[in-house]
Amino acid sequence: MVLIAPAFLWFFVESMHPAKPQVLPTIYEAGHFFAVPKTRDGQRLKLLVDTGGGGAGGMYWISTSAAKRLHLKSIACTADGQHPPVVRLPDYKLGLGLPPPGEVPCGAALLVFPQAASNYDGQLGAGYLPGRTWTFDYPAQRLTFEGDAWQPSALAHRSPLGFPHNAKGTPSSGFARITIRVDGQPLDMLLDTGASSFPTPDAARISGTPTVEGEGVASYITTGTLERWHKAHPDWRVVENVDEKVAARPLKRIIEVPEVEIANWSVGPVWFTEQPDKAFHQFMAQMMDKPTEGAVGGNVFRHFVMTIDYPHEAAYFRCVSGCKPVVTASLAH
Repeated sequence: MVLIAPAFLWFFVESMHPAKPQVLPTIYEAGHFFAVPKTRDGQRLKLLVDTGGGGAGGMYWISTSAAKRLHLKSIACTADGQHPPVVRLPDYKLGLGLPPPGEVPCGAALLVFPQAASNYDGQLGAGYLPGRTWTFDYPAQRLTFEGDAWQPSALAHRSPLGFPHNAKGTPSSGFARITIRVDGQPLDMLLDTGASSFPTPDAARISGTPTVEGEGVASYITTGTLERWHKAHPDWRVVENVDEKVAARPLKRIIEVPEVEIANWSVGPVWFTEQPDKAFHQFMAQMMDKPTEGAVGGNVFRHFVMTIDYPHEAAYFRCVSGCKPVVTASLAH
């Protein structure tokens, strides 16, 4: 989750799948997927694939500086009475482009957001990814836009996803809620492939978090839940002064949870980075079907091949390493 999304979040959903699966041009850095499409004149974009990130109207977004670098032409666009900056799509090289946006209010276009990202040009976020099926193969570091014939693996476990819906019953936001279990209790979380941290060298060493240009992958937890965990389990490690990003202060703690259950798989230990309660109970709650207690990110997903089936509001997790099936009471007898 990178909270520099545009304020406009109108949303359209259309089920869109190619005839055949398409592997996106991608690089993988410190637990994050970046789409790296190439234009016909040799320009490249670096776009964070962030299920918890911004976008609107079926479109992804790029920074103003990236739009200028690619000489993309502005077009007029009005939706829901708003006038966001919108430009023409880049002319991508055959086989090195991205699936076009779906049915959007301004035709084949993408958003421009004035705030530059830290080390990338924009995001494929919650305004663009829904309506399709995507497989994040973390061990193979491969991202696939699935085709019409996609079926879940028999080895994968299904987890339902929650989305807010409008009066017509269609999703009104692309931010997915997933339920995990910690210490035997269910926790509603944002499914967030873009969750990031900026650990100090000591924090990176203690938590085993790889970083690129100081940025690493994370999962988030609210202050209130962290405090409850710490009180109930004083033996769970808590490390202070862990984040070098000024915006994170004074919230500087991480907590090590021995075991996390997701889609009836058990993984652990998992480090969670503290976030203020209002970030999820208030800000993100406006765009989700119910308030969440944080976000689950790539330090959990790294064990899996994870497929997000937006049209059917479900995610599938196939364990590759470092996880084991949860033995439920029904299976134990």
